[in-house]
Amino acid sequence: MDNTKVCEWCEEKTAHEDQSSVYWELPDGSRAIQIADVPSMSCSHCGMEYQEEGVINEIEDQLMLIDTKLIDKVVAYKDLMELPRLLKKNYFRY
Repeated sequence: MDNTKVCEWCEEKTAHEDQSSVYWELPDGSRAIQIADVPSMSCSHCGMEYQEEGVINEIEDQLMLIDTKLIDKVVAYKDLMELPRLLKKNYFRY
């Protein structure tokens, strides 16, 4: 089964699902954190590693809805997404 996708950068059908570490600034601008094992795409043609828009929105929403003081400098994506939310959803996303 071929699970390659079109790369959002070079538009070749050479991107595949992967995991990577990313650095993210907290919504209040107080600091940046490292998020490990984030679902990502990796392109064997152009070498880009990136997150799809859905994953980016999930991370941004979660960071808006949790107490960010509970996050260490490095957190696993799964652990970040399991932190309890102060609100049910991001009411600013339409």
